[in-house]
Amino acid sequence: MRDLVDKLTLWIQEEVQKAGAQGAVVGLSGGIDSSCVAALCKRAFPDDVLGVIMPCYSNPQDAQDAKLVAETLSVPFEEVVLNDPFDWFVHRFTGQDYDLHSCDLAIANIKPRLRMITLYYLAARHNYLVIGTGNRAELVVGHYTKYGDGGVDLLPIANLVKWQVKELARELGIPQRIIDKAPSAGLWFGHCDEQEMGVTYKDLDHYILTGKAPESVKKTIQTLERKREHKKHMPPIPPIF
Repeated sequence: MRDLVDKLTLWIQEEVQKAGAQGAVVGLSGGIDSSCVAALCKRAFPDDVLGVIMPCYSNPQDAQDAKLVAETLSVPFEEVVLNDPFDWFVHRFTGQDYDLHSCDLAIANIKPRLRMITLYYLAARHNYLVIGTGNRAELVVGHYTKYGDGGVDLLPIANLVKWQVKELARELGIPQRIIDKAPSAGLWFGHCDEQEMGVTYKDLDHYILTGKAPESVKKTIQTLERKREHKKHMPPIPPIF
């Protein structure tokens, strides 16, 4: 795992420099994926990395966890509370106040898209790249928001399934409470990745690595892949007629 850390660190350095940028900005959610990416970016650019904590009607524990990670890794961070701009969109589209427990994806996906805007603003101000936090399991089934957390410049842990990310986190010195935390994109209060997907990361990882799973699990995964395939590609362009 140490060799992987070194290779990923070097890859981030090379890709950022290739783009003519000076460093990295990472959205810190308080979860394991963003924690690992922040740790790698700190190694790649010790003096040119910025973590951004962006609560938006989020569980307060998430921001506390994100700050714990930033302090543990000595990553400077900014906190940008996105409640107000989110409220504007909710009122504009629904004419109502936001329901904390609403599972309306059309509304919930505004949150990661506001975070994307925030990250790219800060990246432009510092001449940094936006470093994404998606892992292989999420990318295979399209478990991310198009032009939200999917809108990034680099994806350093995109070849690692969830259990491999946990191993990476241990190598990087991520706090144990973060490693043990239930994965969530924070789309609504009490949101849980596995509940939304309808499959556990354990089963998803196993299927990705072996192609094997109980028939019901395989069907769920393949349905997710089919429905979300469009997220994985640039918009189609017609031929020249």
